[in-house]
Amino acid sequence: MGRFFKKTGILEIAKKLTVKTVMERRLIQEGDRVLIAVSGGKDSSVLSWVLSAIKPALKFNYELSGLHISTDFCACCKKSALCQRLQEWNIPFTDLFVPVIGRLKEGEKMNCYWCSTQRRTELLKYAVENGFNKIALGHHLDDIIETFFMNLCSKGTMLAMPILLKYRKYPVSLIRPLALLEEKQIISCAQELNILKNICTCPYGQNSKRRDIRTKIADFTENSGDTKRRILKALDNYLLEE
Repeated sequence: MGRFFKKTGILEIAKKLTVKTVMERRLIQEGDRVLIAVSGGKDSSVLSWVLSAIKPALKFNYELSGLHISTDFCACCKKSALCQRLQEWNIPFTDLFVPVIGRLKEGEKMNCYWCSTQRRTELLKYAVENGFNKIALGHHLDDIIETFFMNLCSKGTMLAMPILLKYRKYPVSLIRPLALLEEKQIISCAQELNILKNICTCPYGQNSKRRDIRTKIADFTENSGDTKRRILKALDNYLLEE
């Protein structure tokens, strides 16, 4: 696989790996209405592009739409640029404001978990109310592996981000089509698409404990994509699909 990557352009690699994930795990099927959670960052931007770009390669029809959740703590997202690039990829765009900090109870502090919970709740609510049956998230290979080792080392639990999560209480599933893509490949895609300069970065995410575990993983895998994908394969079946 490594030799193939050296000979093929990064955008083609991204499409091939996404098609592989979508087809093998049946993430998208005929008639699906897929809501993409677009933060304005590199991951969700590349996800939006690739889900639109692989349509000709798939043998079924599906609908895409993007939802951006604006908050009361981050105003760095260049919404006009985000809206424009989604339009170029034939993806309708909606902006929804959520007062994440405003919902904190007295004495509580803002953190990534709280923000994620609030955004996920609103995504689900919007999807159900507007007839979407899939929510696509931009988590990639490194996110999935890092989350597993963070849970293992910090909580003593063997939990990873499922690539496909079917909710029991809602007629909606979460999908992570970028599961086979490394973060460095996503950055390369964003550079190739000329969108890296127009993305935003969460001010709270910069100080995450995730960076520590990321360094450790890079050390023992020697930052090899093939090694990371073998780890993903080892986590398969009982951890990556619910």
